Amino acid sequence: MGTPPPPGSPHEEPRIPWTPPPFGQTAPRLAGRWRRLFAGIVDAVLVGLVTSPLTWDNWRAVYDSTTGTVGRVPVGNGLLLGVIGFLYYWLLQSFWNGQTVGKRLFGMRVVRETGEPAGPGPIAVRQAVEIVLGWLCCLGLVNLAWILFDRRKQALHDKAARTVVVDA
Repeated sequence: MGTPPPPGSPHEEPRIPWTPPPFGQTAPRLAGRWRRLFAGIVDAVLVGLVTSPLTWDNWRAVYDSTTGTVGRVPVGNGLLLGVIGFLYYWLLQSFWNGQTVGKRLFGMRVVRETGEPAGPGPIAVRQAVEIVLGWLCCLGLVNLAWILFDRRKQALHDKAARTVVVDA
């Protein structure tokens, strides 16, 4: 074959920017958008059932000694609810083959873009980004709607963690 042309010569082949490697012939297919939606609903209902006892009594009676009155003030559980949600997704997807209960019911799992198991690190990044975007007003909807237009059906939290959701 000959030697390659020196760098910078007009005969050098153009460099293509790095992109994640495509799945091989035996790699699983990307999971469908509707199945992802329904799996997400199942998981949200489960997290809601677990956290609902924490939201039943969000008001506490407080005595005001200067006026001698008793009032009710809201007590926030948002951080605790976020931690519980994070742990649900992180623990299950990290240690249960990339699946939550919803993903298992609908035959999907989270893997790295290379097709390898995602593991605790990328799953933690994925869930942290999803929670932060969810807390930032409408960005949670933008995050989830992103899979409608992305060719690899990745939400923004998938892109941040370099993961994809595939058929199990």
